[in-house]
Amino acid sequence: MKFAIFGNTFQAKKSKHAENLFRILQSHNAELCICREFYHFLASDLHFQMPPAELIDDGDFEADMVISIGGDGTFLKAASRVGSKNIPILGINTGRLGFLADVSPEEMEETFQEIYNNHYKVESRSVLQLQCDDKQLMKDPYALNEIAILKRDSSSMISIHTAINDAPLTTYQADGLVISTPTGSTAYSLSVGGPVIVPHSKTIAITPVAPHSLNVRPIVICDDWKITLNVESRSHNFLVAIDGRSESCCECTQLNISKADYSIQVVKRFNHIFFDALRNKLMWGADIR
Repeated sequence: MKFAIFGNTFQAKKSKHAENLFRILQSHNAELCICREFYHFLASDLHFQMPPAELIDDGDFEADMVISIGGDGTFLKAASRVGSKNIPILGINTGRLGFLADVSPEEMEETFQEIYNNHYKVESRSVLQLQCDDKQLMKDPYALNEIAILKRDSSSMISIHTAINDAPLTTYQADGLVISTPTGSTAYSLSVGGPVIVPHSKTIAITPVAPHSLNVRPIVICDDWKITLNVESRSHNFLVAIDGRSESCCECTQLNISKADYSIQVVKRFNHIFFDALRNKLMWGADIR
């Protein structure tokens, strides 16, 4: 098998797990291609003995499987590089929570044995697409987790005029609005009061950030519907964050958000159950009395 490897270049102490990863893959005679930035970080900064590998720039690569070693942020970056290639992504968690990257370093040996025995599952996760006339935003308009509209340059809230399939929904007076996939429902959306959504539910959640009205609540819609946003701000600009990649945008820009025409394939172990992750990682339903 050929693996493309992307990793976290910010936490040196956690990168030691990459050495064990390379050892395991070499024991299976795997073919490797490694993100150039990650390769140089390991070789130059940490002085690792690197295995023979092809170096990856941008999205120009082919592989049987992608490996993300880091946290969920690293996984999102890897997903951005994979795009519509339909290559399944395995997340090895050296970060904190690890919802997308959920294989622990201690499980690597067993996990790759299962992969080589074809004993794993692949889950298809929907992706959001932004369309607008802002060239900077359109360089990478896809989000596996969420697209967030946020206030910028002012402590005053913004007004977000929202329509669904061209029919008016409401105007959110808030610090922002989070448009989330089911995958992203346990990320930023959850932290601002959004619902937990099962990954395969074919929905989109719309959750306001610090709304000015008590009667504004999150809403869940079908993922084949189009969302149109027009923003008013006292500073005449606002922030658009696409899976954490943020750009300033002027208030004259109309934003159209819909489901992308491709999905991201996520590798899971056969014993993975979503509800177990909720209980174990988020303490969902735990009674601490």
